[in-house]
Amino acid sequence: MPELPEVETVRRGLVPILEGAVLKDVTVRRFDLRRPVPYDFAQRLTGRRIVRLNRRAKYILGEVETGETMLIHLGMSGRMAIHRAGADMDAPGKHDHIILETRGGDRIVFNDPRRFGMVDLFPAGETATHPLLRDLGPEPLSNGFSAAGLSEALARRQTPIKAALLDQKTVAGLGNIYVCEALWRAHISPRRSAATVSGRRAERLVPAIRTVLEEAIAAGGSSLKDYRQANGELGYFQHNFRVYGREDEACLTENCDGIIRRIVQSGRSSFYCPRCQG
Repeated sequence: MPELPEVETVRRGLVPILEGAVLKDVTVRRFDLRRPVPYDFAQRLTGRRIVRLNRRAKYILGEVETGETMLIHLGMSGRMAIHRAGADMDAPGKHDHIILETRGGDRIVFNDPRRFGMVDLFPAGETATHPLLRDLGPEPLSNGFSAAGLSEALARRQTPIKAALLDQKTVAGLGNIYVCEALWRAHISPRRSAATVSGRRAERLVPAIRTVLEEAIAAGGSSLKDYRQANGELGYFQHNFRVYGREDEACLTENCDGIIRRIVQSGRSSFYCPRCQG
């Protein structure tokens, strides 16, 4: 599933096309996504301007001039494909579920073979109470994410730190890849009890999370399986993985002679160095 860097990369790719644009035509070709598409989705968006595109965790949020918010979640295999005005456009494919066409002739297509993605349209004033958004933790790239705040959120958590960081109530937008990478950079075992990640450990972990996310966004995210950027290009951060997917390879920490191990936690692979992630 696309994580924060992939979703942020898609948002940035959509900004020059969609932000400020008026939607000339909106087509919903399939309503039965992970959550049903609002029955009047097309009618409420047609002829309306998208004022701004934001991101919250793994969700893209489009502010509409009517005072509503369009929510997009890519799910496991969803992508937003851009077709510029004047380019040859094929007929919609089997998995092209929603099509947004601007007055300028650009077309944005939400394609999702597995249909685990979703869209919604709701009053902007309900953003804080929307069931998909209300319980999210702080944004890891915001000033609201700090070592003190993370320590407090983890204080009574006996679950492994890996599981705690994947909990979107702890911190928003993190997924399996970037949690593995951040824990390696902070020299913290994914098995360590979350409650013990405080003080200096939290002070190492917070900047490690920020750094790995910033580097991943700069690289266009990580292309594993279905992910592509909005312009169709692959992301390249997978070439910079320090630990994820490197089972039985040498640890890249300086002066560490450890070997990367893979374990399964809550059904997901965790990669770590038992030597330097004590």
